[in-house]
Amino acid sequence: MRDTASHTLKSKDAWPMPLLPRRFDRLKAVLDCRMADLTVLLEHVEKPHNLSAILRSCDAVGVLEAHAVNYSGRLPTFNSTAQGSQKWIPLKEHSSIEVAVKAIKDSGFRLYGTHLGGNARDYRDCDFCEPTAFVLGAEKWGLSKLATPLMDEGIFIPMSGMVQSLNVSVAAATLLFEALRQRRLAGIAPQAGEGLEPALYQQRLFEWAYPEVAAWCQQEGKSYPALNDQGEIQGSLPRNVRLRC
Repeated sequence: MRDTASHTLKSKDAWPMPLLPRRFDRLKAVLDCRMADLTVLLEHVEKPHNLSAILRSCDAVGVLEAHAVNYSGRLPTFNSTAQGSQKWIPLKEHSSIEVAVKAIKDSGFRLYGTHLGGNARDYRDCDFCEPTAFVLGAEKWGLSKLATPLMDEGIFIPMSGMVQSLNVSVAAATLLFEALRQRRLAGIAPQAGEGLEPALYQQRLFEWAYPEVAAWCQQEGKSYPALNDQGEIQGSLPRNVRLRC
């Protein structure tokens, strides 16, 4: 779908122009490697360059979506470091760390919090092949005192220098790529879409391929139309709908 000015579609049976085949194939190839059971929860990580770098790592590894708890009233912002990754990694915002932890645990994830407490384990000794959420704290302070006891397990990244902590975005990348390494070694890293339920796969594919149409369907409370094997929309669109084509 070309990113041009919107206009009124002239035909009742018209949809936005279909994607080029290579673009549709690229979207499917990326989605084929996405994992719904690997995520991050960011507690007050609000510097744009760090948040952007973390989402870029999430995209590179194959994370489906990320979670965040921000200070009251502050919306996340991104910079060029993200390279557009925020378009492909939804960032779910939660009102508090307690709400976020409950929602993620209720979805079946085990939460690993990064801190240097006495009971924390070397991250390389942990098994990240099961549903895993890495919880990382603010750039200067790390996890809050409220968040730390809510974790299923504390982990740390061993270092040999004078400074005993990594930049939060570097720590996130280290952990995410370790999880991917373990999953590849175990033969469970998805390659053909098996990391997502079929309905979720089709939902995300449509949203990636036709974001304006998806937004219109959501606004109108309508189901997404089907796509054929070439990425063409099957169905019709009312003539008064204005979408970019």
